Amino acid sequence: MSPTPRAGLLGLGMAVLAAGAAVGSVVERRVLGQPLLTAQAQMLGYGTVHSPAQVVTAEDGVELYVEVDEPDPGARYAGLTVIFSHGYALNLDCWHHQRLALSGSARCVYWDQRGHGRSGRGRPGPVDIDRLGADLAAVVAAVAPTGPVVLVGHSMGGMTVLALADSHPDLFGPRVIGVGLLATSAGRLAEVTLGVPAAAAALVHRAAPGVMAVLGRSPRLVQLGRRTGNDLEFALTRIYSFASEVPPATVDFVAQMNAGTPIDVVADFFGAFDDHDKFAALDVLGDVATLVMVGDRDLLTPPEHSAQIAARLPGAEHAVLAECGHMLMLEHPDEVSARLAGLLDRCLAAARQNRP
Repeated sequence: MSPTPRAGLLGLGMAVLAAGAAVGSVVERRVLGQPLLTAQAQMLGYGTVHSPAQVVTAEDGVELYVEVDEPDPGARYAGLTVIFSHGYALNLDCWHHQRLALSGSARCVYWDQRGHGRSGRGRPGPVDIDRLGADLAAVVAAVAPTGPVVLVGHSMGGMTVLALADSHPDLFGPRVIGVGLLATSAGRLAEVTLGVPAAAAALVHRAAPGVMAVLGRSPRLVQLGRRTGNDLEFALTRIYSFASEVPPATVDFVAQMNAGTPIDVVADFFGAFDDHDKFAALDVLGDVATLVMVGDRDLLTPPEHSAQIAARLPGAEHAVLAECGHMLMLEHPDEVSARLAGLLDRCLAAARQNRP
């Protein structure tokens, strides 16, 4: 896909969540001294599962925040390092349920992508997916210099994995023996309509660049102009993250992660999605155990995008979760964790088979 001057609807959809009502709501909570998460969300433990911090320095000097959960002695997947990459306007806490499910059974690495969570931001300006792939390469080199690796990415995190496959194909097979691509895309994101009619989507395409330019330059304007209360925040997050009934605390948790991403960071990443085209990189995954998973009602990275990936990888497991939206790991955590465990089982078998 050639570069285009317009910003993708995927980016706009996530920007609405990150820069719209969620920002205003969180600003109000901070002003009033209220907690960022509801009491119910805090009781569920969202955002509280952590291990000692590590810092990995990217090739351009940006400091990336990383946490490593070590396995218990004799754990089933102790020989594997599993690296989780989160999506746009989220952070490593989005893997809450999978982190609990895999605790002690594998060496699991969670990191915040640049500009997100606790990681550094780098120089102001547009960020492309290739830069994220380079960041992931730095993480792999720092925390998993030897041994078999499994890469799991959600949404933009899956694109990060494909960018790494594109730039470092030599890693896949000898080192990276498994890949999980959750609610992601290999390209053609400019065609995503976010569930609105095509005519409305065309209007949004035309307006999006100007809107994001203003938002990126005027974070205070965003904060002052979006103090619309929790109802709009909740509705937008609910629509674009979930397709079935989830606890209100889960919606609130996603809104908090979205709103915690600075609006100028949201704007810097915004244009990357239309330019994303990694279909050729899928060939690198041909001999790697792969899981492709998506919700059947995902409005941001629709099921057909996962189907396009799976069609290029006939050996991959292709799972479409019923009554599920974009945030599948929070909406149907048990099924996602079980599918990931199945991927690790296949990777473990492959590692044993290839062991000298």
